[in-house]
Amino acid sequence: ATLRALPERRTAEYEELPARVSKYAIFTVRGAQYSAPSQLIGQRLTVRLYTDHIECWLGGACVLERARLNHQGGQRHPRDIDYRHLIAALRRKPGAFARWVLRDAMFPRPVYRQTWERLQARLGEREACKTIVGLLVLAADGHEAQLASELEQLIELDQLPDLLALTALLAPSAGVLPSVTVELPDLAGFDALLKGLA
Repeated sequence: ATLRALPERRTAEYEELPARVSKYAIFTVRGAQYSAPSQLIGQRLTVRLYTDHIECWLGGACVLERARLNHQGGQRHPRDIDYRHLIAALRRKPGAFARWVLRDAMFPRPVYRQTWERLQARLGEREACKTIVGLLVLAADGHEAQLASELEQLIELDQLPDLLALTALLAPSAGVLPSVTVELPDLAGFDALLKGLA
């Protein structure tokens, strides 16, 4: 009896905040960093913060949805980085991987981090960066689980991954297309057919 009447309309379940996607495909909301697809670089997004997730809107379309990050465990700037969003830029400059701020967030599974550590210990920095970025490109092309299994076997055998061999195994080239010869029909046959229908 002492409660006020409910509002006529349902209140919003989210809070809206603006965010700009940087040239590194990263945007920040409430101190938390999220990655975005490279197509959104430079765009100003409207971010809707729900209790458990965020939605990123560009114009009238929702272009990205991620789980909402919370500041837990003393993290000042929690990160939700999807390596698939950033691998295209890294592919152009693989040597930047060794000292990249987001490097540790780029590994989709622990075996990729272990592979990086082994590459770094046994190869020169340039070759190690080139190999791990190539492996991440292969993983982003839809071979993440298969490649992880192959990398685990290589670690057990104490061998370094061969990028060319793994690419040939997981993503073989399409091969040579067959040549097709098209023989055009004689148009006089169509004329005879039409005369027969008349």
